[in-house]
Amino acid sequence: MLALLIGVAFAVLLWAIADANSSTSARRASRTALVEAGNLEQLVLDLETGQRGFVITRREEFLQPWQAARKESPAQARRFTETATSPEQRRIAEQITRGVDSLVNDYSVPLVEAVRRGDPAASDLTATAEGKRRVDALRAQFDQYTANERGQLAAREDTAGANGRRAVIAAGVGLAASTALVAAFTVLQHRAVVRPVRGAAAAAARLAGGDLGVRIAPSKVAEIGALGASFNTMAASLQGSRRRIMESVEAVHRRTARDLHDGAQQRLVSLMIGLRLARELVPDTEPSATKLLDQSIADAQTAIDELRELASGIYPLVLTVKGLVAAVRDLASRCLVPAVVESDFDRRIPAAVESNAYFVVAEAVTNAVKHAQASRIDISLELGEVLQIRVVDNGVGGVGAAPAGSGLTGLADRVAAFDGTLTIESPPGGGTTILARIPIPA
Repeated sequence: MLALLIGVAFAVLLWAIADANSSTSARRASRTALVEAGNLEQLVLDLETGQRGFVITRREEFLQPWQAARKESPAQARRFTETATSPEQRRIAEQITRGVDSLVNDYSVPLVEAVRRGDPAASDLTATAEGKRRVDALRAQFDQYTANERGQLAAREDTAGANGRRAVIAAGVGLAASTALVAAFTVLQHRAVVRPVRGAAAAAARLAGGDLGVRIAPSKVAEIGALGASFNTMAASLQGSRRRIMESVEAVHRRTARDLHDGAQQRLVSLMIGLRLARELVPDTEPSATKLLDQSIADAQTAIDELRELASGIYPLVLTVKGLVAAVRDLASRCLVPAVVESDFDRRIPAAVESNAYFVVAEAVTNAVKHAQASRIDISLELGEVLQIRVVDNGVGGVGAAPAGSGLTGLADRVAAFDGTLTIESPPGGGTTILARIPIPA
């Protein structure tokens, strides 16, 4: 009976591990599909942007992104279709790729050729409206594809969580019955079998709860040792995958912010300078022209300010140029609630840790501003063997367990992805203290 119960418990745990690995593979496939969909959608936007700029200006340099997107789109469309995770998603993907092909060959290329020939109909509102209609239709299909994929991903995660909980419950029942039988054996047998299996069940429960840093200690019992090695390998793989995904997202944020700053923002600045020079050339005796130029200059300045704010929200330039401490001080200077920053270092640390730490501070400050009703926020950064981040507000406190999807859950995920720890103290009426400790890679 003892052998049977332990065998069942091990089988349940191994099934949970296999199910978790399968779920991880499915989630990875879904994330790959979403990335490829985003890449293809970006190419469609590049096609439309380059074509529109050429139609308006008749300048060939505006066709550079159009030509690059046109060259890349067939290969990207194949990758997009191949990564579809279900027959329905593949059907939508094929519809999208046909729509992209039609946009390029039936509309965009003929339109560009017509503009080059000097056909006046190419600049007609009907032609541009047709392009907008096609792009809007494609974006709607992309939205449907992405929504379906995210729904499938959420369903897989829910199923994996439910299976993990059922596995933990089943293993716990089996282990409880085994404990009653093991009580008749020697203390050595008790220590060699029951305790390690209990530890494995507890580790599985913590893993199912999102603690990817949990590990099972080595065991001299062959079966338990193999189980622990498999569990630890799986947990390490999940933790590494989450870290790589977060680092990839941060890299995309940095690249996007840099591209906005070095590309669109500089073009807008050049445009505004040109408008100001044109304004100086127009005499005041032409009130209609001067009024139009003044309004255009104001609109260009507004666009520059909005683009600069957008780029800063995606990934602040000061973080890339001056590092974590300067970026946090800049964040505090723009905070709606008075915020004080204290730091015992000013040197640079690894970029991945810098960006992760900055967004931990940003999320904590945002939560304090939105929910804490605080009148002061204190931020401290201390660097030793680990980077210690402390954000304290004097608000209403009373922060309980964070529901899934909340800002505090995001904080925990960010810190856990880098093997860090997060502690929250929030007595009712006593403010909230958030302490994050992130190891610094050697």
